[in-house]
Amino acid sequence: MIDEDRSDCKALKKKLDKIAFDAGLTTKSRARGAAFQVMNRIAVQELESWFFGDPTAIMAAFPKIPEKQFRGARYRDVDSIRGGTAEALEAILQRHRYFPSGMPKIEVARVISRYMEPERNRSRSFQVFRKGILELLSLTAANRGEES
Repeated sequence: MIDEDRSDCKALKKKLDKIAFDAGLTTKSRARGAAFQVMNRIAVQELESWFFGDPTAIMAAFPKIPEKQFRGARYRDVDSIRGGTAEALEAILQRHRYFPSGMPKIEVARVISRYMEPERNRSRSFQVFRKGILELLSLTAANRGEES
């Protein structure tokens, strides 16, 4: 899992898959439904876009932020928020009197993720990641003879 960080996400994924292939590992992309060892996924644009995909989690973690904060057109496609999602999240937090001297990314990630519900997340890149994890768990269970 890697942030896109304004790279071409398809080229970045291709590069990651090639690195795994050159190391002798089977990627999910090449496995075509069979067993795989590596699943490369990209958080489009940055991991923080996944938080914007679940604004309810942000509001639960930081209750001073009102629901209306996330109603604008900017938040309809959270994977295409311009200007950096980390910066956008920091600006919102600071506007509502959290972390005036700078957002501690790891702390904020831990707090928000406690409230995230994967099914309701509107980030397409998060849902692709989630689907891959569920497939991986299903394959692992099947290989052990368990029900998924």
